[in-house]
Amino acid sequence: MKQAIIDTDTLSYFFRNNPEVVAKLDKYLQEFGFVNISVVTYYEVLNGLYFKDAKSQLAKFEKFIELNEVLPLTDEIAQKSAKIYADLRKKEQIIGHNDVLIAGTAMVNDMTLVSNNTNHFSRIEGLDLDNWAENK
Repeated sequence: MKQAIIDTDTLSYFFRNNPEVVAKLDKYLQEFGFVNISVVTYYEVLNGLYFKDAKSQLAKFEKFIELNEVLPLTDEIAQKSAKIYADLRKKEQIIGHNDVLIAGTAMVNDMTLVSNNTNHFSRIEGLDLDNWAENK
């Protein structure tokens, strides 16, 4: 198993105690000891928690962040993501910029992207994608 980057939806499932996601994340932690998320996912989760004024959830999320890795955006990720987005535009299969940045982060770091949003992410050529929310 190679390292993974956890998408926003999967992280949300984890915090809602989805049994499939919790079991797979626990197994992943046994192998790697921490999980990776993009700074974009960090932003998306914070945005939602601030909007809901969810102080206790925010505290839990910040503790989670302290134990794990937030991957920054880099010039290389920006370039890869821009190429991905341009390719999707040419094919008229556009997805959101945030998703493209998360996918670009996964690809540049040679990680599997873990997301339940396979409809969007499967459009990206060369992206290694897994869905921990599925009952396999």
